[in-house]
Amino acid sequence: MKTNMSTRGTALAAGTAALAAATAVWVRRKAQRAQRDHPPIGRFVEVDGVRLHFVERGEGPPIVLLHGNTVLLQDFIASGLFDRLADGHRVVAFDRPGFGYSERPRDRLWTPSAQAALFARAFARLGIAEPVVVGHSWGTLVALALALDEPASVRGLILASGYYYPSARVDALLTAPVALPVLGDLMRYTVTPVFARMVFRKMVEAMFTPLPVAAGFFELLSRELMLRPGQLRANAEDAAFMVPAAAKFRDRYRELRLPVHIFAGEQDLVVSPDAHAARLHAELPDSELTLLPDAGHMVHYAAPGQIAAAAASLAR
Repeated sequence: MKTNMSTRGTALAAGTAALAAATAVWVRRKAQRAQRDHPPIGRFVEVDGVRLHFVERGEGPPIVLLHGNTVLLQDFIASGLFDRLADGHRVVAFDRPGFGYSERPRDRLWTPSAQAALFARAFARLGIAEPVVVGHSWGTLVALALALDEPASVRGLILASGYYYPSARVDALLTAPVALPVLGDLMRYTVTPVFARMVFRKMVEAMFTPLPVAAGFFELLSRELMLRPGQLRANAEDAAFMVPAAAKFRDRYRELRLPVHIFAGEQDLVVSPDAHAARLHAELPDSELTLLPDAGHMVHYAAPGQIAAAAASLAR
C-alpha cells in the first residue's frame, strides 16, 4: 500500500513538474511573439545603466507623462491625451522601469523615489527643463516623488486617479508573492500568466467603469506585452511599494511649492476619490480639484481635453 502511494506521489510530482515546464515554455514563447509583433515605438535613453523607452513629439514647453500600473506608455496615446498635448508642447511619454520596453534591473528597489531619481537624470540627459509632469494612478507617486525630492526638476503636477494615503490594499497582498525572488520567478512563468489572462479583461473593464473600455485600447496596448513575466514582476513590486510610499509622503505634502491640479473620477472602483483626491486637495490649499461625475479610474480617457488644458495652463 505504501509502495503504491509512494509511486502515485512520485508520478504526481513528475506530472506537476512537466506541466510547469510546459507552461513556462508556452509563457516564454508568448512573450517573444508579443515583442516580435509589437516592437518599440520610440527611442531609448540610458541613465545609470538603465535603458528607458520613450516617445516624443511636438515643440514648446515640456510636458512629461508617467503611466500607472499594468499598462504601457501607449495608454496616453490610446486616450488621445498625448496627441492633444503635442499641439504646442514638447510631450515625452516614458515606459516606467519594467514596463513596456524600459529595463528594471534587480540591483535596487524601484520605489517611487528611486524611479523619480532616475527620471530626473533622464530629464537632464534629454534636455527636458522643468516640465509639467502628468501622472496617472501609480504614476502619481513618481510625480509626487519628483516634486518632493527633485523640486528643481518640475514646474507643476497633474495628478490623475492617484493613491495618496496609506490604506489596506487587498490587490497588493494578492500580488506580493509574484515580487519575491525564486517563488515569484516560478509563479511568473506558470500560474500567474495563466490566471492573469483569465481575469485581464474584467480588470480592465473595472478600471474604465462606468464607461465602456475605450475603442482601440486592446489594439494599442498589447495584452501579451502587458502579461510578460518581467512586467508581471514590475506590477507586483509596484503594488507592494504603494502603501509604504503613501505613508512616507503623507507627512510631506505641505512641502510642495508648485501648482498642482488633481483629477479623479467620482465612480472610481480602484481608488476612492474622497479618501485620496479630495483629501489631498484639502491638504493643499493652492491646488485645484476636478471631480468627474461620470468617470472611473481611467479619467484621461473620460476627459482628455480637460486634463490637456490643465497641463497646458501650468506649462506656460
